Amino acid sequence: MEEKKKIVVALGHDALGYTTEKQRAAVQKTSRVLADLCEAGYQLVITHSNGPQVSMIHKAMTELHRLYIDYTTAPMSVCSAMSQGYVGYDIQNSLRAELISRGDSTTVATILTQVSVDPYDEAFYNPSKKIGRYMSKEDADNEIKKGNYVVEVPGKGWQRIIAAPKPLEILEIDAIRALVNAGEIVIACGGGGIPVIVQEGALRGASAVIEKDAIAGKLASDLSVDELMILTSVPCVYRNFGQENQEAISRMNVREAEELIEAGAFGKTNMEPKIEASIEYLKAVPGGRVLITKLDSVSDALGGKTGTVITA
Repeated sequence: MEEKKKIVVALGHDALGYTTEKQRAAVQKTSRVLADLCEAGYQLVITHSNGPQVSMIHKAMTELHRLYIDYTTAPMSVCSAMSQGYVGYDIQNSLRAELISRGDSTTVATILTQVSVDPYDEAFYNPSKKIGRYMSKEDADNEIKKGNYVVEVPGKGWQRIIAAPKPLEILEIDAIRALVNAGEIVIACGGGGIPVIVQEGALRGASAVIEKDAIAGKLASDLSVDELMILTSVPCVYRNFGQENQEAISRMNVREAEELIEAGAFGKTNMEPKIEASIEYLKAVPGGRVLITKLDSVSDALGGKTGTVITA
């Protein structure tokens, strides 16, 4: 039997939905695409975003504390862990059902994954990720007194912001690798992983989130997979996206990608992190291949009709 190609598939928000009901429906559609990849000869390692989900959990736990003072608010690391379990459950449940309907009994497993970060990462001094509910000025002042950062959102109130440090080490990588080597489908590093700081051998949850694109590149690098597929909201990468001179890019290599980043050709907060993750992976695995496209376009992208391919 021909050995399957190992691929890390990074799912974006469009593959998951934004509420519990919409997520359930979206994941059924996503599972069909993932099952198609299995039938095409790929062994999957799946990672996913969690922005709406972790924000929903954070809001719920905060409101619970407001209504019932004896219930404490949940730290961001705990909210991240909850979102990994919640999203992972929906994906593995739906994908397993889809595979069984096609006669494939491969196990699908979710691993709660911790990722270490540097406590002195510059991101902790310049938090940028908005999280949770909109607050009144009084609530915002209380958050500041606790040592948290807030930012005013015009017309809506104030919102907490947290750091997005770079990932250092995927702490459960050996467990992930063991399952991959056993031929199983693994869901790991959801939402960028649960951010933790290593202190004298112990792990302490960090008040932060990790960029899902950065962890996808690291996961693909650490596992030395054959391919990295990043699913986003557009069918391919564009130079000068959203401008009059927007131009689709079908192929590029690492050097070209770095030159385009230097020229500011990609959006700082949307496409550029995906390109940077691709570069990190390809420098670690020069024989690898990156495909960036959207969920609905995977079939066409695999056939070379759309999508952006990046190689070393």
